[in-house]
Amino acid sequence: MRRVDIKIAYRCNNKCKFCIQGKKREFLRDKTTDEIRRILQENVKDFKGVVFTGGEVTIVNDFLELVDFAKRIGYSSIQIQTNGRMFSYLDFCKKTIDAGANQFALAIHGSTEEVHDSLTRVDGSFDQTLQGIKNLKSLDQIVLTNTVVNKINHKDIPNIAKMLVGLHVYSFQFAFMHINPVIQNDKNLIDEIVPRYKDVKKYVEEGLDIGINANIKCATEAMTPCIIPKYIDYIAEKYIPETFIYDSDVARDFQKMKRDGAKLKGPKCSECIFFDECEGPWRDYGEIFGFDEFVPITK
Repeated sequence: MRRVDIKIAYRCNNKCKFCIQGKKREFLRDKTTDEIRRILQENVKDFKGVVFTGGEVTIVNDFLELVDFAKRIGYSSIQIQTNGRMFSYLDFCKKTIDAGANQFALAIHGSTEEVHDSLTRVDGSFDQTLQGIKNLKSLDQIVLTNTVVNKINHKDIPNIAKMLVGLHVYSFQFAFMHINPVIQNDKNLIDEIVPRYKDVKKYVEEGLDIGINANIKCATEAMTPCIIPKYIDYIAEKYIPETFIYDSDVARDFQKMKRDGAKLKGPKCSECIFFDECEGPWRDYGEIFGFDEFVPITK
């Protein structure tokens, strides 16, 4: 299903070290309710799915009103991308469902409070996100999760997978981190938070195996075929629907944005049999570490 992705705010009640939004919360204003209504109205004929994302959408004052508006004008799939903390309140879960949301994509970055909270830099955030998953599951909702793979949590990925299987989520994804400009320009932050593909590979594969063996949908993002050749069918980019993103004041075709330079292939990638379907890693990773890890698959 084609979908429109609306970043309605950059404010967030977490302070994740790896957040791709970087410092946008410090200088970009929230979209107004009228602006978001206009975007929803302009796109409903072409897109039947909408994703509300940010920042953290659940702390926006008119969040429930916007979800309700999207439902009333005809969006059939309404996904909430969230850190999940507000969903630790059962009443808020019910209000959001009543308003029309029918998919919930929660971000969880560790299997323990120690790992997760060290990344979000908010004490208690793990417990709230975990309770959010449990609450939504108790209300028979579709719960998807995303884990940003980084240097601090990559060894914990198999444990995260086991936890999510135990929680009976609909699907989980391990997304290799996209390096924001703040990190990219700080060698100390790069050393602290950015992993190498060669170091995370076995943990991601083990996490996928846990999901596969439990018959739970699972995937990776920004992991290339040459890095995980046995798991090519679990690369999310093969399945991500056509998405139009409203980020600040700019509307962009997400797939075209990646093809036009957000992702970058190495000098030997043209030799690979997956060259046409592979997007390559995020550009910033190749610019920092080079492409020696990306060995073309030739047969």
